[in-house]
Amino acid sequence: MKLSKTVTPDANSYATELLDRCWLTEITFEIRLKRPPSFTFEPGQRIRFQHHSIERDYSVITTPDDTTLALCIYHVEEGPFSPILAAAAIGTSFTFTGPHGYFTYRPSERSAVFVATGTGIAPFLSIGRSGVTGFTLLHGVKTSSDLYYQPFFRSCAAVYVPCLSERRTETPPTDGFHGRVTRYLEEQFPPGIYDFYLSGQQEMIRDVTLLVDEKFPGSLVYTESFY
Repeated sequence: MKLSKTVTPDANSYATELLDRCWLTEITFEIRLKRPPSFTFEPGQRIRFQHHSIERDYSVITTPDDTTLALCIYHVEEGPFSPILAAAAIGTSFTFTGPHGYFTYRPSERSAVFVATGTGIAPFLSIGRSGVTGFTLLHGVKTSSDLYYQPFFRSCAAVYVPCLSERRTETPPTDGFHGRVTRYLEEQFPPGIYDFYLSGQQEMIRDVTLLVDEKFPGSLVYTESFY
């Protein structure tokens, strides 16, 4: 197994402003920003907000040819930056640098397996919206209400598996799995050599990387940690 880690390149600074905000759930929202004319990026890359002494990275969920930039954000009430974006008035100015990271899709003869937890789904949105199809996607969330981009991924993924970690009385999706993405990979996923793209919590990335080394030898792993 080979492990490829995200690396941050040199980046330019840009001015932007908040154009719109919509709530996807009680704790997750999407914002749309004005896109500087000279800003370019590849699907899967991030921008880094700079606000006073705070810096925070978010993956772009729009495509490189979109006229605006959109981000999917998990609202942490005591967090250093998401409360600012959750409460900022439309038209508020911000500064960001970018693009950052190399978590981009690399076509190969191996099947691509995208694994995300929570808002770690963000880079896969830009990748999918840019025309990549036929991948397997495992999305680990607490409940089905957190599968906010489910219709889109059902349209472009060859296999889409919602992995629900919290048991409730609700009826899960017919193709859903009660358990974490790691357990699905360990118990349900067929042996083989794949390109694994892991995006989300550091614990998930660590556990899946160890599992790939044990169960899917010869596979490649690309990672993007979300905090």
